Amino acid sequence: MTFGLLGAVSLVALWCANCVQAQNVPLTSDRPWHGEGERGIEAAAKNFVGSNFRADPDKTYTLSELIDLAESHNPETRAAWERARVKAAALGIARSDLYPTLAAAAISGVARSQAFLTDRFYRQTTGDFQVALNLNYTVFDFGARSGRINAARAELLAANFSFNDTHRTIIFQVEQAYYQLLNALGQEDAARANLSNAQAVQQSAEERLKNGLATLPDVLEARSSTAQADYELQSVLGAEQIATGNLATALGVSATTAIHVQTLKELAIPQSVDESVEVAIDHALAQRPDLLQLVAGVRSANARVKEARAAYYPSLSFSASPTAQSLYGMQPQFPWGHTAGLAGGIALSLNWTAFDGGARKNKLAQSEANVRASEAQVASSRNQIANEVWAAYSNFNTALRQRQAAAALLEAASQSYDAALESYNYGLRNLLDVTAAQRILAQARSADVFARIQVLNALADLAFRSGDAAQLDSRGPKP
Repeated sequence: MTFGLLGAVSLVALWCANCVQAQNVPLTSDRPWHGEGERGIEAAAKNFVGSNFRADPDKTYTLSELIDLAESHNPETRAAWERARVKAAALGIARSDLYPTLAAAAISGVARSQAFLTDRFYRQTTGDFQVALNLNYTVFDFGARSGRINAARAELLAANFSFNDTHRTIIFQVEQAYYQLLNALGQEDAARANLSNAQAVQQSAEERLKNGLATLPDVLEARSSTAQADYELQSVLGAEQIATGNLATALGVSATTAIHVQTLKELAIPQSVDESVEVAIDHALAQRPDLLQLVAGVRSANARVKEARAAYYPSLSFSASPTAQSLYGMQPQFPWGHTAGLAGGIALSLNWTAFDGGARKNKLAQSEANVRASEAQVASSRNQIANEVWAAYSNFNTALRQRQAAAALLEAASQSYDAALESYNYGLRNLLDVTAAQRILAQARSADVFARIQVLNALADLAFRSGDAAQLDSRGPKP
């Protein structure tokens, strides 16, 4: 018996030690830790599946179509939607305080005991079965429930505005990724044109060398320019692959998804802004979802103040508890006895906290401080938003002027390169002049593409800062 008890204790101790060891931290820090729980987490991670979107290889997607895809497949929209649904459920919970609660219970039991009567004990058996209802209702509480309901309603509004702001952010991310890809595609075209120009210069130099009109260093310089142009082309091709992955990620699909989009040549580049900066700032202060979310926070804080003040007053509650009871009993040599009846009670309860050590006072002070902090945050956000719109508006105007300068630079560089190459073929210019003109033309092509993309990026940033991006698609349902 002693050995068996000791063996059982040893087994329990060993099992506990294994459990502790499985949850213990690594013994040293010089190597990674791999525990039994890691395999379970890895298996669970494999069960999470991504979007099932498959891009049409024969379709060329526009920006609006890409935005629609992102709003449908990006998991951030689903996360924001579910967070708003949480707040909607919280509002339902707060509203339930306006209604009574009804609980039902069924209880059954059998008891056997010895009852002492005169000079003997008599064994008796009793059975009890009862069904009870308990009804509770708060008659009035001086605004505590309405304060909680108003706070929950304001928090739901804030969650809805956060949901809208998620769409605004995703739209901007898609625009940025799209323009990044367009820039890479445009730079590829420019790099290929530069490579073609460098090859033309190299061919001209080699022909002149065969005719004795050029030197070997000229040919080597031309070959070097061709190799440099090819090197820059390969760098642009790598950037294009990265931009493709960034766009797919912004859509909420795998980075390996190949998506064909409209090129920069198919887009109209804006020439001016349609509204003044004052109008843009007014739009931002009226429709930015993140600002509206903060304003809803002020409303929630005010409702919490109302709830905190209600704690100074009493609350009146009503309760009723009807109970249907059935009793059975038996003693030896006697038949079963039975009785049944309806019991219960009705009560009104008036509760008031006379002293709580300052808890109500401090809670009210806390709620009022939250209101002031929320109002200050709104004021600060308004100033920040106005500054963001001002900067975005200035950047857009700057991008328009740079676009004009880049177009003039490209035209001048193209004419300079053509003239230099023609003069070189007639022996009036040396190769260094031609390669210098070719490099300036390459830089001008790259600057022209970048300037056009900057106009589109600046316009997208202005729409993002003014809140216009959040107004693009209002078809989605709200919780």
